[in-house]
Amino acid sequence: MIDFKGHRYEKEIILLCVRWYLAYPLSYRNLEEMMAERGVAVDHTNVYRWVQKFTPLLEACFRRGHKQPVGLSWRMDETYIKIKGQWNDLYRAVDKTGQTVDFLLTAHRDKKAALRFLKKAIRQHGRPTKVTIDQSGANTAALIALDANVNADSKIDIRQRKDLNNLIEQDHRAIKRLVRPILGFQTVRSARITLQDIELMHRIKKGQMQNSQDLSAAQQFYSLAA
Repeated sequence: MIDFKGHRYEKEIILLCVRWYLAYPLSYRNLEEMMAERGVAVDHTNVYRWVQKFTPLLEACFRRGHKQPVGLSWRMDETYIKIKGQWNDLYRAVDKTGQTVDFLLTAHRDKKAALRFLKKAIRQHGRPTKVTIDQSGANTAALIALDANVNADSKIDIRQRKDLNNLIEQDHRAIKRLVRPILGFQTVRSARITLQDIELMHRIKKGQMQNSQDLSAAQQFYSLAA
């Protein structure tokens, strides 16, 4: 259970603002205006602080006991995120049904970064049997390094097929659509937290939360704070 004590706004208002920010392409000032129309005076800086404070706790709760398992055939790719005017790389992977596997924000696109991402994903979900990538030499090198000390039967099947990777490229668009109103992050920390939380809401919308068949995406999100 997440503790909301010490805040002058009610838990329901905090969670509503946070969910809207993560679920829709809105800026913090958009939310300030929307709440004012409903008779609630909330400064946009309040919403920013709520997102930074509470959504990592919600995401941790989701990872601990609410996420569904993903398949063993992954599609891996990278997209770009701007931080203080500089482009950073967001590594992401989905399984063959489109379920989010994992994600990692890095300053560079190279073998070391790709290997970090793969190890992070494997800690959460175990080793995949197949990974589909583009023609990236760094991703190929990372996958080969990952298999350097395993038996032949356990090695990951590496596939480089653009048609199969269309799935992850399309999934990037949903994240970029939500990031666009932000107009660039100011710190790596705020970027990591916000992207982590946008990915959380994206997973919930895709039905990746356990025992959620009879609940709307909003109800699933709120249940993480119960």
